[in-house]
Amino acid sequence: MNGNEDPGRHPAVFLDRDGTLMHEVHYCSDPGQVRLYPGVAEALRRLREAGFRLVIITNQSGIGRGYFTEADYRAVHRELLRQFAAALPPGEGPLIAAAYHAPDALPSPRRKPAPGMVLEAVRDLGLNPARSWFVGDKAVDVACGRSAGTRTILVRTGHGGTQPDAGADFTAPDLVHAAEIILRESPAGGR
Repeated sequence: MNGNEDPGRHPAVFLDRDGTLMHEVHYCSDPGQVRLYPGVAEALRRLREAGFRLVIITNQSGIGRGYFTEADYRAVHRELLRQFAAALPPGEGPLIAAAYHAPDALPSPRRKPAPGMVLEAVRDLGLNPARSWFVGDKAVDVACGRSAGTRTILVRTGHGGTQPDAGADFTAPDLVHAAEIILRESPAGGR
């Protein structure tokens, strides 16, 4: 049995950010532009309660291109986490186990569609790709998940409405429906 099949390692749901969790904003650098899609926080809560670790995997080439700074990225990320917390009952704890971003403007082993960020998360968090999922709104998300050994879902929010299915295992109208697929297709959940 190789490391990807180890049932003792945690399953995860890897999540693209822009166009999947929140409305697509071209090079989002302003926390005031963060708007969650309806039902996202509750869908993530259901996945976490089923035993999945939730990990954001996002290309942020605007940093490498000089459109915004790492500090801008962190401010947007804090606002995203704040909105998740505000959408749930008090005391729920954080939904997101970790977030990885690739600030490179050029192809790199970390930048989607390459699986570098997912593989870092697998190593850092003790995750099992074979029991995990990748959800995103672009063909690069599907390619990243497939390269990392996860099952994949293309959501039709963000850019997903204009993307071919790109070989995704499933397509869904949005993250809420993607979570339903994950819970249905993972009989033991994330346990």
